[in-house]
Amino acid sequence: MCKGLTYLSVTCLERAKELKARFGSMLQKHDWTHASSKSYRAPLSSPIHSATLDECLRWRESFERLLSNKHGLCAFTAFLVSEFSEENVAFYVACEDYRKIRVAAKLPAQARSIYDEFIGCDAPREVNIDHETRDITKANLQAPSASCFDLAQHKIYTLMEKDCYPRFLRSPAYRDLASQLAAGGGAKQARPGKKA
Repeated sequence: MCKGLTYLSVTCLERAKELKARFGSMLQKHDWTHASSKSYRAPLSSPIHSATLDECLRWRESFERLLSNKHGLCAFTAFLVSEFSEENVAFYVACEDYRKIRVAAKLPAQARSIYDEFIGCDAPREVNIDHETRDITKANLQAPSASCFDLAQHKIYTLMEKDCYPRFLRSPAYRDLASQLAAGGGAKQARPGKKA
């Protein structure tokens, strides 16, 4: 074992193991391969490569457009996994799913589950929100409604939009994906016009 690891707390080591396991399963699930020490590439057969070049380029228009596209969300999530900050997008998606619950009786259990996973003091995937937002969200759990996570979700959305989204657009992973899609699309478009 690395000498420096002996000084870390057990909780920190457990979190590192958990992240390693999630990262590994994400790479296997999406069939990602390690391209270099700074970027990850998805093979052309992966779900991300089901996106068109037009879709990929539209992700640059706005963060909302990126998140509302299933391939964009997948690519952005994979990027956050590579940065060990996937809890942000996971929380955002959990809040979106929570808001869609139509049976009021299901709200309390689901709200508690989201709070325990992302917001509580010992949350395994704790998101970075201020104490006031945390307290307001905790108070909202007393009478869960579809909007009880709105403030916390907005804070995380803003954080991702201002910080993670620009890094994603500058990342080798995004540039490589756009290049691969351009090369693949260009080759497909060139064939029909070719004369034998």
